[in-house]
Amino acid sequence: MLRITEVVKNIIIINVIVYFAVTYLIPIPGIDRYFTLVSPGQEYMVHGILYKFEPVQIITHMFMHGNEMHLLFNMIGLYFLGPWVESSLGPKRFLILYIACGLFASIAQMFLSGGMMVGASGATYGVLAAFATMFPNIKLMLLFPPIPIKAKYMAIGLIVLGVYYGFSGTQQGIGHFAHIGGAILGFLMVRMWKMQNLQ
Repeated sequence: MLRITEVVKNIIIINVIVYFAVTYLIPIPGIDRYFTLVSPGQEYMVHGILYKFEPVQIITHMFMHGNEMHLLFNMIGLYFLGPWVESSLGPKRFLILYIACGLFASIAQMFLSGGMMVGASGATYGVLAAFATMFPNIKLMLLFPPIPIKAKYMAIGLIVLGVYYGFSGTQQGIGHFAHIGGAILGFLMVRMWKMQNLQ
């Protein structure tokens, strides 16, 4: 495992601070509506507070999460895979990839499903796809079951599952189309930069 890189470290710190500050520390009812992306034209009333689209949500929702497990899984993925991708692309391109994948993921989710969304999953799926495109044969460890699998097969498997869950309507409440969108853009950006198959 590579030493954690600067951009990855700072993204993790920002995600953790935003989640705990918004969830537990800022005593303003409904403050999270500025960190939850609502599809334009849709409105939701939650505990008497109106959630609707606000331009700031386009960026802020990528640093907020639904709960501690959501935050943990995204940050674990970023911690283990991000340094490989950042070390290969460089800090500037890595940050561009991360933000672009997060934004494209949100567009995909809003266009294909809509609703409200939070989380860095689209961006982290972009990092996963970038990793699998650059280092397709490096083995990663699945969590359940704990077996090694080549990065390219893990990425393909997760995308196929995302397509199935997204279009079948199972596992609702998860942004499957955001995952797919982020992964597709991560793959395309690495190909555009001609950084595929480094190992």
